[in-house]
Amino acid sequence: MSEEVTYADLKFQDSSKRENIHEFDTVGIKAPPAPSRGWRQRTLALTLLCLLLLIGLGVLGSFFYTTLKIEMGKLNKLQNFKEELQRNVSLQLIHNMNNSKMIMDLSNTLQEIATRLCHELYKREPEHKCKPCPKTWMWHEDSCYILTDNYETWQESVMFCSAQNASLLTIKNKSVLEFIKSKRLHRYWLGLSTKKDQSYQKLDETIISSNWLTRNRNDVNGRMHCGYIDTVYIYYTDCSLPMRFICQKLADPVKIESEIPDGKYS
Repeated sequence: MSEEVTYADLKFQDSSKRENIHEFDTVGIKAPPAPSRGWRQRTLALTLLCLLLLIGLGVLGSFFYTTLKIEMGKLNKLQNFKEELQRNVSLQLIHNMNNSKMIMDLSNTLQEIATRLCHELYKREPEHKCKPCPKTWMWHEDSCYILTDNYETWQESVMFCSAQNASLLTIKNKSVLEFIKSKRLHRYWLGLSTKKDQSYQKLDETIISSNWLTRNRNDVNGRMHCGYIDTVYIYYTDCSLPMRFICQKLADPVKIESEIPDGKYS
């Protein structure tokens, strides 16, 4: 009786060992339990979510690309419009500059014609209203001249001319030289002063003289000698002696009248 019990126990123990051995794989690691149904559902849901996200990203990427392409097209159109506008503005500026130059050239030509015409009228009528010099002043080229009958010292002559917005006459080119020589003047102060002891010189030689004033000067002292014209000669004497004198200043531009009344030149 006792032997039968022992045999039954051994069989039970053997079956228990086989179950334990079945639980381990060939390398001695315990096999994982079979996945549950809930875990499979969660995995499937996560996979679907990832797919939806990828689809959404694709749609967004496509929308972004399309929008970017449209906006780049608009930007290119704006850039082309800007460049075209700049070209048009540049062309307009060049056109305006050319027109301004043409107008300026035309204005200068008209001014030259008006000046020549006024010169011809001035020869016939010295006090013609087109003359660009004050009354009683002579006109030569682009300057006005006046011969005074007052007798003044050289310094007083400088001051008188300055009050007329003019200066004592200086002769620095042949045109003015011939104009003054034609007047056959006697004892008129000029814009000449020197420290050198110089008695006289020919009028023609004074063109290159360094004694001509570059500005009105009233600080002549006792050591200075002032020059005056006598026909075709220049003499130097004491600056305090009274003498007549010549003033000069720039002429105003000849005015161009828009209308010619009664068919005559204005």
